Amino acid sequence: MRNASILAPSLLAGDHANLAASARLVADAGATWLHLDIMDGHFVPNLTFGPETLAALHRAGCTLFFDTHLMLAEPHRYVEAFAKAGADLISIHIEPAYDHAGTLAQIRALGCQCGIVLNPGTPADAVRHLLDQVDLVLVMTVQPGFGGQSFQAAMTEKIATLRRWRDEQGQTWRLEVDGGVDLRTAPLCHAAGADTFVAGTAFFKAPDRAEFLRNISALAGD
Repeated sequence: MRNASILAPSLLAGDHANLAASARLVADAGATWLHLDIMDGHFVPNLTFGPETLAALHRAGCTLFFDTHLMLAEPHRYVEAFAKAGADLISIHIEPAYDHAGTLAQIRALGCQCGIVLNPGTPADAVRHLLDQVDLVLVMTVQPGFGGQSFQAAMTEKIATLRRWRDEQGQTWRLEVDGGVDLRTAPLCHAAGADTFVAGTAFFKAPDRAEFLRNISALAGD
C-alpha cells in the first residue's frame, strides 16, 4: 500500500519580504506541510534561510509540519540548531563526506524525523545502506540551488527503483520529489512511486492554490 499523497509547498518560492504571509497562504490552501530549503552557498550556489527563520515562523503562529531540507556542506554541524528552531523533519544530502548514519541518528535523537537526499547525478545505490534508518527519501529532480528549474524526467527511473526496494523490504518511508513539480510532472512521479511532492513556483503562482493542492492529493495511494 502506497502512502497517501502529500503536497509540501516550498517557501523558497514565497514572498521573502513576508515569509509568514507566504506560510499562511500554504495553510489557507489546506496544506499541512511546508518545505524549507536551507542553502549555504557552498554545497549549492545560493543562500537562503537559517534556523531563526523557522523560529520566527513559529512565533508568527505557523503550525505547519516543517519539512526541512539541508543543502549544506556540513549538515551535521547544524541539525541541532534546526531541531531546536522547530524543524519536524530534517533531510540531509548523501553527497558531502561526513558521518551520514551518525547524523541521521542525531536528528532522530533530537526528536525529529530524518531523511536522506540524492542529487540528480547520484545513483540510488548511494543511499541503499541507509534506507532502514530514515523516514523519508528525497529525490531531486533538478540540480539543487535555485527554484524554477525544469523537471528532469529521467529521474522517474530512480524513483521507481527506490520504491521497489522499499516495497521489497516492507519499509514505510515516504518518497519525496523536489524540482519542477507541477500538475503535469507530479503524476509522472506518482506513477513511478513518489508520494510526497515539493512544489514552489507552480504552487505559489497557481490561479487557485487550493485546487492545486486538491489535484496533488487526488494522486491517492494505491
